[in-house]
Amino acid sequence: MRVQREIQPFQNERFRFGAWVAVSMLAASAALLTGCKASQGATPGTMGAMPVTVVKIETSNVPLKSEWVGTLDGFVNAQIQPQVSGYLVKQNYKEGSVVHKGDVLFEIDPRPFQAVLDQAEGQLGQAEGQLGQAQAQLALAQINVKRDTPLAEQHAIAQSQLDNELQTQAQAEASVKLAQAAITTAKANIESAQLNLGFTHVRSLITGVAGQATTQVGNLVSPQSVLTSVSQLDPIKAYFSISDREYLGLIQQAHAGGGDLLKASDKLPLSLTLANGDVYPHQGTIVFVDRQMNQQTGAIRIAASFANPGNILRPGQFGRVSANTQIATSAILVPQVAVTELQGIQQVATVTADNKVHVVNVQLGTQYGNQWVVTGGLEAGTRVITDNLQKLREGAPVNPHEVSLSAADAATSTLINSGSPAGR
Repeated sequence: MRVQREIQPFQNERFRFGAWVAVSMLAASAALLTGCKASQGATPGTMGAMPVTVVKIETSNVPLKSEWVGTLDGFVNAQIQPQVSGYLVKQNYKEGSVVHKGDVLFEIDPRPFQAVLDQAEGQLGQAEGQLGQAQAQLALAQINVKRDTPLAEQHAIAQSQLDNELQTQAQAEASVKLAQAAITTAKANIESAQLNLGFTHVRSLITGVAGQATTQVGNLVSPQSVLTSVSQLDPIKAYFSISDREYLGLIQQAHAGGGDLLKASDKLPLSLTLANGDVYPHQGTIVFVDRQMNQQTGAIRIAASFANPGNILRPGQFGRVSANTQIATSAILVPQVAVTELQGIQQVATVTADNKVHVVNVQLGTQYGNQWVVTGGLEAGTRVITDNLQKLREGAPVNPHEVSLSAADAATSTLINSGSPAGR
């Protein structure tokens, strides 16, 4: 009985706790039900259509651009070689610097050539002395012949004496001619020695950028030695190869029906895109067309000339040379900013007649400015969305705001220049 009286208060306390929990749960359930009913009774707000910018696709005639990989080379490349043999004693230019026509780049030991010149000048003096002696002997022989000729006619002297004097005069005349020839030879030797002495100063024959020296001071060089190279870089050449079809396209662009690319190169400006993606600010012209197609590759080699102030472009660089090769009539253009790619498939978001999104797959051709030429999947008159592309879904309602293609093109340029991805 005592145990039962001790347990009874504990059971009463547990009962009161359970009742409190039950009441709390009932109150929470009632509040939840009330909230649900209030929620069900409220009128939900209707979501508004997303505002988007659209462009109405139209057809136009577009010049299609072809692009080729070009290799830059100096307009003139001169190998600097000595014209005489000797030891290199001096280098007068800084490698990689601009040198001018006539500048002395290297010096060869001039002493052996100075000695040859001195010897030739001595031989000239000797020949001139011999000429003087021969002329004096000739003058004396002429005097004797002039004096004894009437005497021999009068038989005052023997005829043999006059004959000897005539022979002496002829010998003196021959000696004079021989001395004159020796003088001519000595003068030629002097001129040759002076040239060789001048050749000890190895000069640049063109104005351009001088390369690294291939030999060092103190080395023995000869006319077969290449000391360095100088390249004329302004203008600079870009060599590239084009196909037979592209060549005919260039001909048509230059002369509406055919003509000489060199004579009409001003009608066919070329552009150059550098390795970093920048478009070179100066346009080029065609200066060389090979005489025949390469039968193995079906391509012909062409060279273009580009102005290169400051020698920014250098031989050996690569770039992409492009030119308009044909006109696409009734072409469909779409802004680049409107095109997205999904697993290698190009897509554009269009607006239907009831202002809903419809995503279509398109086939793209060449690039034209900040636009793509569409070759399939899109028809003229279609409205194409150019912004908020990442937020759109198929069938979603939109509120389109139509702009011109030029305005969309300007917006694309702004996005590209700012580095912002399309559709944000």
